[in-house]
Amino acid sequence: MSEDLATISIDEARSLGQRLLLAAGYSQPHARTITDWVVRAQIDECHSHGLYRLISCCELIERGKVDPVATPHVEDRAPAIVRVDACKGISLQAFEAGLPVLAEKARNCGIAALAINNCFHFSALWPEAEMIADKGLVAIATTVSHAWVAPAGGSKPVFGTNPFSFGWPRPGKHPFVFDFATSAIARGDIELHRRTGTPLPQGTAIDADGAPTTDAEAAVDGAMLTFGGHKGSALSTMIELIAGPLIGDMTSAESIAFDDDAKVVPLHGELIIALDPASFAGQAMAADNLKRGEALFDAIEGQGARLPSARRYMARTRNQKSGTMPVKQNVLEELRTRAARLDTR
Repeated sequence: MSEDLATISIDEARSLGQRLLLAAGYSQPHARTITDWVVRAQIDECHSHGLYRLISCCELIERGKVDPVATPHVEDRAPAIVRVDACKGISLQAFEAGLPVLAEKARNCGIAALAINNCFHFSALWPEAEMIADKGLVAIATTVSHAWVAPAGGSKPVFGTNPFSFGWPRPGKHPFVFDFATSAIARGDIELHRRTGTPLPQGTAIDADGAPTTDAEAAVDGAMLTFGGHKGSALSTMIELIAGPLIGDMTSAESIAFDDDAKVVPLHGELIIALDPASFAGQAMAADNLKRGEALFDAIEGQGARLPSARRYMARTRNQKSGTMPVKQNVLEELRTRAARLDTR
């Protein structure tokens, strides 16, 4: 194992996360949900959205932005639309409140949308897509963030990292899930590079003068780049529109203006869409069509290509079996230091 990685038991990670968040001021429901999601990401060895994110959740309280005891409000807006106002709380409680309604509406209407508003969103999007796919539904999830990313051909931040996630149910198997930022690198990865002083990959960022850079500090002062040039830029624009103005929430530029240099995770909205295969093709045909999807996956893997999430699923199996998981050494040390400091208050 790399020297910058430590090992922590899953049980200790859950205990540490809840203790830290409760001491910071989160309600028990928020502390439980946040801990569940970051531990889940860490088990999958998704370091940028794992235990490291507990630090930003604590900073949200320290800098007076989040309502740590907010209770989300569920509103039935239309036959195929549910809205959940997170009331300036963390998005995860709002998603858990809206998911059962979203799934029921998708089965009744064939397609349904969940809009989460006024939420602080720090987590990856793949857990949402995977949870929906585990219910036998197809999932699409999008959200904006802070304006950190320059458009193709530009040099000033306009977009957020603006991730897009998709989930496809696979009976008897883990769902097919992908989750990617429309930026060339995730913001969390830039922060991890900054903390360790390691260079960024080429083509991911520019400095304040618009020149290419691999220095994480310079990237923070400059802008990130979209993946795929103009294609990623167009996708990012689409996400700005459908996860911002469409659902009556902030764009990335508005979110970073609200932040007012607090440098915490974004306050914005999230759009999640669920589609029911049985409604489109009928119950019997839906099963046959899912099998046709399996033929596609077999054709991909049969030539040695890897499906998205395959490494996460392998890491999950390995770490759940051992009851432990790797975590960045400096992240674990900071979390334990924070927990000790909060415990003495």
